Amino acid sequence: MKSSYREALRAGIRDAMLRDERVFLMGEDVGSYGGSFAVSLGLLEEFGPQRIRDTPLSESGFVGAGIGAALAGMRPIVEIMTVNFSLLALDQIVNNAASLLHMSGGQFNVPLVIRMTTGAGRQLGAQHSHSLEGWFAHIPGLRILAPATLADARGMLWTALQDPDPVLIFEHGSLYNVAGELDDDAGAVDIDTAAVRRPGADVSLITYGGTLPPVLDAAGQLAADGIDAEVLDLRTLRPLDEAAILASVRRTHRAVVVDEGWRSGSISAEISARITENAFYDLDAPVGRVCSAEVPIPYSKHLELAALPSVDRITAAARQAVSAGG
Repeated sequence: MKSSYREALRAGIRDAMLRDERVFLMGEDVGSYGGSFAVSLGLLEEFGPQRIRDTPLSESGFVGAGIGAALAGMRPIVEIMTVNFSLLALDQIVNNAASLLHMSGGQFNVPLVIRMTTGAGRQLGAQHSHSLEGWFAHIPGLRILAPATLADARGMLWTALQDPDPVLIFEHGSLYNVAGELDDDAGAVDIDTAAVRRPGADVSLITYGGTLPPVLDAAGQLAADGIDAEVLDLRTLRPLDEAAILASVRRTHRAVVVDEGWRSGSISAEISARITENAFYDLDAPVGRVCSAEVPIPYSKHLELAALPSVDRITAAARQAVSAGG
């Protein structure tokens, strides 16, 4: 069936609510407005205000309420409008949700799912456009998901809700309108493993979320030039599927990591370090990285595009890796 990324997310929420009466959605404008990105459109009419709950404009407050509901046996889905606003709830996410199981000596799980929009490319300015999922991937006690395909948008939520610990799902804003075919029987998907989206033999292009489409476009351009690029979609940023990363590098002997986050202290730095630590002698060239410019994301369209990973920058990095490897 035809679906958009937005519709796939909505189908995942609806399916979870039909399966389990403990599941409810809460966040800013998720009810009568249908969500800031129209993901929850129509769910209030179907499930009512007890299960589709509009919240005050207080991320710390409603994330804390979600933690309390999870501790009390519910299965809350908390929507934060953008990743930038999650910083207002850092104390709740890092000091409470991620830590309570350990601080309680294993007595209290927090089965909470937090969804939020991430990424740039839509001219929304620096306060709405950053990619901070790499920050959260630094935190023990959290699972970090980045669905890039319709199937993952549809299926990751139910699997995440089965996790006894907190899961953060980062939905790239540029993907909401992406449309394609989704299997009629699409359901829950695995959230433990990375996926090879395009096999190849010459260079591994490692990415996730909103940068998957430009990476696939870059792989197509490289193929026209005789360079066979493998595209690995990480899907989960914590815990990383290190085995899949190393297996890809050992097939191609070259790697380029594409990450919309800033280069310094990024998830791309972590991946590069793991490749160097565990597959150094399999490499024929240094690990390359394509990241956003080290500036707050600009509002101006041409400056915003210049700051982000582009197909041209990705292909250039891949060509450099291949030429450096002989």
